[in-house]
Amino acid sequence: QSMDSPLHYIHNDSDLSTNSSFSPEEERKSKVQDVVPQALLDQYLSMTDPSRAQTVDTEIAKHCAYSLPGVALTLGRQNWHCLKDTYETLASDMQWKVRRTLAFSIHELAVILGDQLTAGDLVPVFNGFLKDLDEVRIGVLKHLHDFLKLLHVDKRREYLYQLQEFLVTDNSRNWRFRAELAEQLILLLDLYSARDIYDYLRPIAFSLCADKVSSVRWISYKLVSEMVKKLYMASTPTFVVDLMNELVEKFCRCHKWSGRQTFVFICQTISEDDCLPMDQFA
Repeated sequence: QSMDSPLHYIHNDSDLSTNSSFSPEEERKSKVQDVVPQALLDQYLSMTDPSRAQTVDTEIAKHCAYSLPGVALTLGRQNWHCLKDTYETLASDMQWKVRRTLAFSIHELAVILGDQLTAGDLVPVFNGFLKDLDEVRIGVLKHLHDFLKLLHVDKRREYLYQLQEFLVTDNSRNWRFRAELAEQLILLLDLYSARDIYDYLRPIAFSLCADKVSSVRWISYKLVSEMVKKLYMASTPTFVVDLMNELVEKFCRCHKWSGRQTFVFICQTISEDDCLPMDQFA
C-alpha cells in the first residue's frame, strides 16, 4: 500500500464520498478508460471534490467546468460514464459561475454525446438551468436553438410551453435577455410547425413588439416578418391570414401612437425582406 501514488488515495477519497449504490471497487472501474493516462483523469476528477475545491482554490470548479467539454471530446462518448458524475456535481455547484460556465457549453457537449446520451443525461441538467438565476439562464438562452435542434421532435415540442417563461427575468431592466430571446425565436421558426408557431411563438413575438426598449422591438419586427414568411409558405393558409388580421387589429388600430408606429415598422420589414407577394401584402 505504501507504493500507491497519492493520486490513488485522492481517487479513493472521492469514491467513498459518492452517494452511489456501487462499491468503491465498482465505482473505480466505472471511471477507467484507455484514451489518456488514468492518473491524469483521476487527478482531474478529484478537483471537483467540494471539500478540496474550497481549501485549494475557490475557482477550481469553474476551471473544471470550462474544460469539461474538451475532456469529453478527448475521451469520446464511449467513455462518458467516466465524467457523468463529475458533470452532475458541477451542474449542482453552489457557485453560479460554475453553473453558468456549463450552461454556455451544454449545446457543445450535446453534439459530442449524441442524441441518446443527451436525452438521458443532459436534458435534466438543461431543465435545471432553465429555472436558475438569470446569469445561468442566459447561457442556455444564447444557444437555445443549437440545443433544441439536437433533440427529437417530441422532446423539442415540450419546450414550447416554457418559452414564455423567458419573458420573466430577475431584473426587468435586463432588456438584453429579451433581445436574445427574440433572436433565438427567429432561429426556432425552422424547428416548429406552422400550428406551433401560431399557437406558442406568436403571443411571445407580439409581447416583444410592445417592449419598452427600442432595441428589443426592432429585433421583434424582424421576428414577426419572418413568422409571416414562414406561415405564408405553410400548407395551411389560414394561419398567415389570421396573423395579419391580428397585426391590423392589435397594432394598426391601436389607440396609442406607439402601437400604430409598430405596425408601420412591421410593414416596412415585411416589404423589405420580401416576406409576402405584393398582392398579398396589399
